Amino acid sequence: MSQFSITCSVYRGGTSRGLFFHKRDLPDDIELRNRIFMAGIDSYNPSQINGLGSGISHTSKVCVISPSSIKGVDVEYTFYQIGIGEEVVDDTGTCGNLMAAVGPFAVEEGLVPVKVTDDLVNISVFNTNIGKMLKMQVPLVDGKAKVSGDYFMPGVTPPGAKIIVNILTPGGGKTGKTLPLGVNGTVETKLGTYKVSFVDVVNPFVFIDAGDLGVTVGTENSKLSSNPLLLEKIELIRRQAAVQAGMTNTADEVAGSVPKFALIMAPQTYMTSAGRVIKKEEIDIVAKMVSMGKFHRTFAGSGLYCMAAATLLPGTIPNQFARRRDGFQGQVIRIGHPEGIAEVRASLTESGNDVASVGLDRTARRIIRGELYIPS
Repeated sequence: MSQFSITCSVYRGGTSRGLFFHKRDLPDDIELRNRIFMAGIDSYNPSQINGLGSGISHTSKVCVISPSSIKGVDVEYTFYQIGIGEEVVDDTGTCGNLMAAVGPFAVEEGLVPVKVTDDLVNISVFNTNIGKMLKMQVPLVDGKAKVSGDYFMPGVTPPGAKIIVNILTPGGGKTGKTLPLGVNGTVETKLGTYKVSFVDVVNPFVFIDAGDLGVTVGTENSKLSSNPLLLEKIELIRRQAAVQAGMTNTADEVAGSVPKFALIMAPQTYMTSAGRVIKKEEIDIVAKMVSMGKFHRTFAGSGLYCMAAATLLPGTIPNQFARRRDGFQGQVIRIGHPEGIAEVRASLTESGNDVASVGLDRTARRIIRGELYIPS
C-alpha cells in the first residue's frame, strides 16, 4: 500500500486556515498521528507543495475536535501549529482565528444539536491548549453553519456571516499569571537590554516599544522580514523573556510558536498593504506581530485578544501607547495592523487587576471535506 487515507475537513477561520479532524478518527499512537499532521500540511518542504499548507504560519495549522467530558461543555479541541520546512507539531499555544471555525465544524459534523428552523446556536467549547472556556454564537441556515453575510473582517473578502467568540478568564493559561514578569520586565541579550511587557492572555505575548527596535509603522513587512539583525534581536528577546516568565529553563527549549512577539506604536495615520489609508482617529493603538520568525500579514487572533487585554492593564507598554476613550475599560479596542483595523472586546475584573473576558467577531467556512492521503 503506497498511501492510506483519513477523513479530514479544511476550514478557514478568520485569517487562518487548517485541517480539522475528529479525534475518534485519529490513531492513539502519537508518532503516527503527528506524521499524519505533518504530511497533510507538508512540514517537510518550505513551500509545502506536497500538502495543504502554503508556506506560511497561518495556513500551517491543525485542529482536533471531540465531544467534551466536562459537564455543561459541548465540545473540546486541541490546536497544533505545524512546521514549515521542519518536522514540528507544536501544541504549546492556540490560534485565536482558527478557533472561530470550531463552532461551524461542531454544527456541520453533528456534535451539537440544531434544528432546521434555528437561526443561531450557542456553543460552549473548551480549548485544551490553554485550559480556557470559550462561548461561541454561530449563525445558522437550514441546519448548517451560515457562511454568507455582511460582516467584513480585514484580510478576508468577501464579507461573511458573523461568528461571535468570547473567552472567559483568559489570563495565565501558560504561565499561571496574566503578568508573569510584573507590569513590565527587563530583558538582557547579547545585542542589548530591552523593556518589555510579557502578557499571558490566550497566548503569551512579548510586547515592546517599536521605537526601541528602530521600527516605524511605515516600514513594509517584507522589508522587516528580510532584516536578519532585527529578526535576531526579536528572537533573542522572545526566548529570554520566555525563560524569565518560567515557560522553560533555557532559551534553547523555547517553542517556536509561543510566546509570540509584537511591536507597539501609538495611534497614527498609515497605509495598509492594500493601499487603504488608516487615520489615527480610527484606531486606539497600532502594532506589528511576529510569528514563527516572520512578520505577520495581519495579526493573529490570539494576539488581538492578548493585545486588547493588555491595553487595559495599567502600566503595560500597550496600555501606555493606547488612546483613551470614554467607556474604554469595557468596550471595544480598535487595533490598527498591516491590513486594517480589528475591533476586540475586553473587560477587566472588578478589582481592575486582571482580565475578565476577551471577545472577537470572525467569519469562517468549510472549504472541503474528504479523504486526506498520507504516504505509508
